[in-house]
Amino acid sequence: MKDLKYLQLFDAYGALLTEHQKEVCELYYMCDLSLTEIAEQKGTSKQSVSEMLAKSRALLDEYEEKLHIVQAAQRAAAAAEKLSAFAGKHPEYAAEIDEILSVLQIGEEPQSEQ
Repeated sequence: MKDLKYLQLFDAYGALLTEHQKEVCELYYMCDLSLTEIAEQKGTSKQSVSEMLAKSRALLDEYEEKLHIVQAAQRAAAAAEKLSAFAGKHPEYAAEIDEILSVLQIGEEPQSEQ
């Protein structure tokens, strides 16, 4: 698999790219096509595809530098992993840890108390 960092950044910020940038990134990172294959499919040069990917990577890096969404998700995942390990050693805290883990779930809304 090609650079996992940019795949994660693309997942987080791909919607902020232009349609053309998104298409090229999807073909490169998700479909695992080479620059030559993408150029042939898009009817452009390999150099153009390379420049588009470089520009897209720079934009994705810039978005992460400003917004830190991927970094926050990685920290939440690390915290969840440590909490799960702690719960295994201390079952008496399982209910509280499960509640914290439910808050840390990415893409899910925390459950409100009723």
